Amino acid sequence: MAQDDLQKHLDNAMYGTPLLKPEEQRKYMGTFRERCYLTMTITQMKNTDDKVNFIQELTLHPDATILLNGAMDITLQSNYIKLINDKQMKFTVVNDSVSNTPDAIGLVLTAKEAVNEEVIDIEEKYPKQIPDTEAETPKKSFWHKLFR
Repeated sequence: MAQDDLQKHLDNAMYGTPLLKPEEQRKYMGTFRERCYLTMTITQMKNTDDKVNFIQELTLHPDATILLNGAMDITLQSNYIKLINDKQMKFTVVNDSVSNTPDAIGLVLTAKEAVNEEVIDIEEKYPKQIPDTEAETPKKSFWHKLFR
């Protein structure tokens, strides 16, 4: 038994303490899924409607921390840093295990403890409103179309 403890101690010293759910932590920039209020991909961060919805989430969770993807375009990153500073929120730029692909997570709104939000993707949480054009215009009869 003592040999196993010694081996475990040596392994921890050489390789570091093993991570709990390392793939999940890599995906959510170092935090767990259950701590996330909201996530945005880099493409979604460029969308103005999603940016407005993000500001709305900031007002709902003033004690949250924002994790920003350090690999994304610096102009997009600086726009969000300015926005976050205006709201006087805490943020961290994460450079470990992040990428600059359009579908990569660019922003995570996270809590210190588990909040267990069911939907965290911004476009699923705030679906786009498609205007119902048929309901607004009355249907015209066949005769009206024919003798127009």
